[in-house]
Amino acid sequence: MTNATARLGGRLRALRDQRGLSQEDLSRSLGFKDRQTLSAIETGERRLSADELLRAVKALGVSVEQFIDPFQLAGEGRFSWRQSGVPLEGLNRFESQAGRWVAAFREIAPQVGRQRPLLRPSLGLHKGSTVEEAMAAGERFAREFDLGAVPAARLQAVMEERLHILVLMVDALAGISGAACHLPELDAVLINRSEAESRRHFDLAHELFHVLTWQAMPPEHVEAPDEDAGKGRVEQLANAFASALLMPKVLVDIPDPPARRGYGGGVGYGDGRGGGRGDGWKDSDMPPPSPKEIKAIAVRLRVSGVAVKWRLVSLGVLSRKAALAIDDRTLRGDGKGPRPPLFSKPFLQVLGQAIDQGQVSARRAAELAGLTLDDLAKLFEAHGVTAPFDL
Repeated sequence: MTNATARLGGRLRALRDQRGLSQEDLSRSLGFKDRQTLSAIETGERRLSADELLRAVKALGVSVEQFIDPFQLAGEGRFSWRQSGVPLEGLNRFESQAGRWVAAFREIAPQVGRQRPLLRPSLGLHKGSTVEEAMAAGERFAREFDLGAVPAARLQAVMEERLHILVLMVDALAGISGAACHLPELDAVLINRSEAESRRHFDLAHELFHVLTWQAMPPEHVEAPDEDAGKGRVEQLANAFASALLMPKVLVDIPDPPARRGYGGGVGYGDGRGGGRGDGWKDSDMPPPSPKEIKAIAVRLRVSGVAVKWRLVSLGVLSRKAALAIDDRTLRGDGKGPRPPLFSKPFLQVLGQAIDQGQVSARRAAELAGLTLDDLAKLFEAHGVTAPFDL
């Protein structure tokens, strides 16, 4: 079975499923005597002839390119978008563009020697898992992957280098925060680089949850982006996982100023040497953490103040009533800060190697990235990647 045969069969099956057709329905349109012939094509055991391909194009109402262009995802990948108020037509157009970036990496990476991982990790959670179990998984992830004192700062590198997940920072439509994409041979996460840094970090951790639980609980195609109020069960678990990963209990430390000494003491949530509110605070008369204290944690961990507030609630450090009394506007940061460069370093490395090795031309690479040649050259520089010789 060749890659081309497998791709044709997979796309035929995916497009048939998209249109709600059974194998019997499409078999009749293609002139097959039974569905076994179509089944063999979809599994890659039999080639699709040129005449059969043209009949499939007509029956499914698609272009030939949707079957043969390796730089498209013709129903092969599934996306889950975090968005708010984006018209479906606009989302579908952007998804088509995003699919080209993901498909380009999927096609080119093996050609330049980047092997796909034999195994794909999973969290072992399911829809019946509790929020507490999801938080425990987030805490454990931060420990086992050595995310350090600021998990948000290392998360993308760990996803790329140790989990082999393609991460892309993109210019998305207004209202889109990010997305997870699942393919049989590749997982990808897309993040809107125009969002605030804290939002980007939370979305990255949230989409990681979907990647690691896709088989057990596939996410919805479209979901709301609220950090603290997931709409469905899967979103609640994803938010809990992301919150604990970015804000492990050991790092969420409320300093104990002199004016508060004597209010409970105990071991703090910081480095284990005391000096914080600690577990003893929860049953004391100590005042709840102030917006200033919450913002200080948020700045240190590079997350939003609102996310810290609700994490403190989940840890029992702050009551829900006290949290609701804190105006979210008092927790906001000072701005979005600089945007990260487009795409990612691994993506640019693969493009550069492909150009150097003659797998694609520089012009074709720029076209796949949606950039001019000059902009592509600047992007190599922005990621610290040596530009191919013909740029």
